[in-house]
Amino acid sequence: VQLQASGGGLVQAGGSLRLSCAISGRIYSSHVMGWFRQGPGKEREFVGLIRWGVGTTSYANSVKGRFTISRGKAENTLYLQMNSLKSEDTAVYYCGLSRSEWSTRVSDYNSWGQGTQVTVSS
Repeated sequence: VQLQASGGGLVQAGGSLRLSCAISGRIYSSHVMGWFRQGPGKEREFVGLIRWGVGTTSYANSVKGRFTISRGKAENTLYLQMNSLKSEDTAVYYCGLSRSEWSTRVSDYNSWGQGTQVTVSS
């Protein structure tokens, strides 16, 4: 499975962006797709995840109520809708695939996209 994230850019605080993660290859209902981010000088951190089949989601407290994960099964694409963006959301955003684990840990994800830069200006 190969992943390619896109949709990042420069946005003012309070604005919105939608990230996409194109998935090449077979993805199964049991798979978990996650969004993570890595800010300047920081470690990669969990943002949110979704179980591909049933669509169950979970989010980091820092983005809950502002970010929404969804998936387009027909087009094999993962989305991250980001609203009410803050300067602290500035980071490179990555999508990842976990073949079984419902996990917020980077180490449980087997495949990663290349990342897309999101910059929020205050």
